[in-house]
Amino acid sequence: MENDLSERRETADISQGDLAEAVDVTRQTINAIERDRYDPSLELAFKLADHFDCRIEDLFDPEFDDNGSLNE
Repeated sequence: MENDLSERRETADISQGDLAEAVDVTRQTINAIERDRYDPSLELAFKLADHFDCRIEDLFDPEFDDNGSLNE
């Protein structure tokens, strides 16, 4: 699932570690999300959206195929 977490984090001038601490996960989790290697749980997605004062849909863009199915 594509996301713009890295851009938002850099705009806010916070490190991966700072963001991880703010949403109660490890820095490695934030790194994996930013590299599209890990899709966050719904709870974590809400925490991240709340942290950046935006909607989940503003942070994450699920990739759908031509039939409307979610690509994995």
